[in-house]
Amino acid sequence: MIESTPLPLAGPERQLRADAVRNRALLLDAAARLAEERGAAAITMETVAAAAGVGKGTVSRRFGDRNGLLQSLLDRSEIRFQEAFLSGPPPLGPGADPATRLRAFGPALLRHEQHHLDLYLAAEPSPERRFSVPARRLRHRHLVVLLRAALPDADAELLAHTLLSSLDVVLVDHLVRGHGMPLARVEAGWHDVVDRILG
Repeated sequence: MIESTPLPLAGPERQLRADAVRNRALLLDAAARLAEERGAAAITMETVAAAAGVGKGTVSRRFGDRNGLLQSLLDRSEIRFQEAFLSGPPPLGPGADPATRLRAFGPALLRHEQHHLDLYLAAEPSPERRFSVPARRLRHRHLVVLLRAALPDADAELLAHTLLSSLDVVLVDHLVRGHGMPLARVEAGWHDVVDRILG
């Protein structure tokens, strides 16, 4: 495995009391049901509290705000995606060379976010928070590690941000739904950019 330092998975949680763990699971189950039945737009602090049979204050204490709730709901699927690129089989996971893993990462992320598009769009954080979301930080760190291995002389930090910006969920939604661009073209664009960077 290329990563030599521990990387935090999505939404690391401090140790919680047993009742807090139960409440958190109850609230996330209620939010997941609402998303399934009515879409992510139906998820508010009030609707989740009502669906879970608790007060709105319980939701606020556990998640802070609606974005925190949506990010926590996404953590379930995000952790599966993270496990795939951190420890899953090649070409996405360890066992393939860095260039191959870079090529595989873009399409895998696109498919993952398209599968959960409604939630990702609803959970898009405000500009001042978007780069501090644990899942986004981990994706960036992963690309930095791969780029450093493939291109030791490159500015891997900046290059990783540049690559990730081409996969931004709002941009991809704009291109696919707003302009009718096939997702396959976005994937091909990722491969083209990565291949040009790697020479």
